[in-house]
Amino acid sequence: MDGPQRPQPMGIQLPTGTDVQSIRQRVEAMEMLLERSFRIPGINYPIGLDAIVGLVPVVGDIVTTAMGAYLVWEARNLGMPKWKLWRMAGNVGVDTLLGVVPLVGDAADFVFRSNTRNLRIIKKHLDKHHPETRIIDG
Repeated sequence: MDGPQRPQPMGIQLPTGTDVQSIRQRVEAMEMLLERSFRIPGINYPIGLDAIVGLVPVVGDIVTTAMGAYLVWEARNLGMPKWKLWRMAGNVGVDTLLGVVPLVGDAADFVFRSNTRNLRIIKKHLDKHHPETRIIDG
């Protein structure tokens, strides 16, 4: 060995660029983290940080709203039309309003996946306007 080994980073490496491909990778990773990063044992149902952090009253709702708003911010960076941004903000708003209601909001996090809906809007836009960023899922 020539010298001490450097520690290797764990997890996934997200690009930090402002190009369309980098933004696509970041929003896909954020949606995965918020909506499908864990599976409930026994029933094999995917959940993410949105449902878990949302269990914490008030603070959880603020944190998950901010994380959902990040997707809208990235969509704005892509130059998406304002009506799509408003639609995405509406999805985050509905998720937030449902989350404010105790128990009902926690149950709604399992059904109403605003981040998945927003990712779908972003992907549809990217597939139409930037088809070179498409990734074929295996």
